[in-house]
Formats: sequence, C-alpha cells, structure tokens
Amino acid sequence: MNRYLLFRLVIDLVMTVLMLVAMAYHITGNKTHEWVGVILLLLFIIHNILNRRWYRTIFTGKYHIRRLLSIAVNLLFLVSMGVVILSSFPISLDIFSFVSMNDDMFVRQIHVQTAYWGFIFMAVHIGMSWGTIINAVRRMTGITGASRIRTLSLRILAVLIVVYGVKTSFEIDMASKLTIYDPFGFWDESTLRFIIDYLSIAGIYICGTHYALKFVQKQKKAKAQK
Repeated sequence: MNRYLLFRLVIDLVMTVLMLVAMAYHITGNKTHEWVGVILLLLFIIHNILNRRWYRTIFTGKYHIRRLLSIAVNLLFLVSMGVVILSSFPISLDIFSFVSMNDDMFVRQIHVQTAYWGFIFMAVHIGMSWGTIINAVRRMTGITGASRIRTLSLRILAVLIVVYGVKTSFEIDMASKLTIYDPFGFWDESTLRFIIDYLSIAGIYICGTHYALKFVQKQKKAKAQK
C-alpha cells in the first residue's frame, strides 16, 4: 500500500478513536479530556494539511449529488470542530485555565452540543469514504477476490449495528443531546458499554451514508444504460 495513503488512514483512525474518548468526559475526567482535545486539535490540523488540495477544488469541476453532499458534510464538520476548539479555551479548567471565564455556562452548552453534532458529521464523513477504507483494508490483508458469504455476513453485521444504534439513540435520548444541554447529566455506564453504544450510533450514519451513496450510484448507472 502507498505509505502516504496509509499515513492518512492512520491519522483518521486515531482521530476517530480520540473523538470517541473525548465524548467520554464523565469516564475520563476533565484533565484527560482536555489533553485528548489538544491532541485532536493537532491531528485535525495535520488532517487538513494532508487534504489541502480538496479546498482548492471546491469551486472547480461539475457538481453532482455525491460531491455536493461531500462538500456540505466536510464544511459542516470543519465548522463544528472549529467551534468546539474555540469554545474549549474559555471553559478550560486545567491546561488553559488562565483564559477561562467565570460564567461559562453558555459557552459550555455550545461546546457540548457542537461536539455531538461534530460526532455525527464525522460519522457521515467516514461513511462517504467507507469504500476507500474497505479497499485499503483489502490491500493490506491481501483479500482480492469476492465472497458472497463474506459480503452477506458483513451486511448482516451492519444491520445489527444499525438496529442496536437506533435502540441506543432512543435510550440515551440522543436527540436531546443535540438540542438541549443538561450540565447536571450523569452517565451510569461502564467504559465498554459506552464504547459499544457510541460506536453503534456512529454506525448508523456510516452505514446509512455508505449504502445511500451506493444506491444513488446504481440509479445513475441504470439511467446511463437506458
């Protein structure tokens, strides 16, 4: 595999893992949360430098559904991450405590809600690149041929993840986390349960985006063949 592509995939994987860790504030504690945020900031800068060509192509070429969706999602993800980063300084309790505010409830609300939106935009962003990720994994593992059993198994797994993710979304009231901030909220769950729950929620948007784009692509091919 191309080393440059491998490096980009590793950066993206580490960012995804750290994003999940950052969401587990009530498990990790504030200091760990802030240090994870600092590392995420650095990796986010590196990620954008590695993908700087994308910004130069926004206003060139043809605009089809997939490209428009990609631009919208990437810009929303960029904005959400920017807001999360900027709002983190005034509410810092450890690393940047020297710039913290006395009355930070409003900023904290913006920080938390934008982080949840960023989590969803990140999942959609991954879903749009899922085909590339799968092809890279195949090259790394030496899998070249097609297998109906493997494909069917993976699709069944995807369905199970989405079903569990939807169930979890209702149980933790994900909709309210995107619209209402509860500063006194408490998560009484184990670390493993948290990881499973939030990975399954991300799975909803990853799988949904991936298969929706595949459907659009098939429809486009069908029309072209008529």
